[in-house]
Amino acid sequence: MLDTRLTSAHRLLTDRLWDERSISSIAFEAGFGDLPCFNRTFRRRYGATPSEIRAAARR
Repeated sequence: MLDTRLTSAHRLLTDRLWDERSISSIAFEAGFGDLPCFNRTFRRRYGATPSEIRAAARR
């Protein structure tokens, strides 16, 4: 279940259609209720913060 939520968050962060949404709203959309927990878990999984992943996708 955690993998599914992380994958969903990653997909939304890199999707141009979601550029206007905040990272916190994406985290909540993916099923995370705690933003610090989301950030920690996301970084452990992907080796980068949600902000870094989003910025890289925009380049």
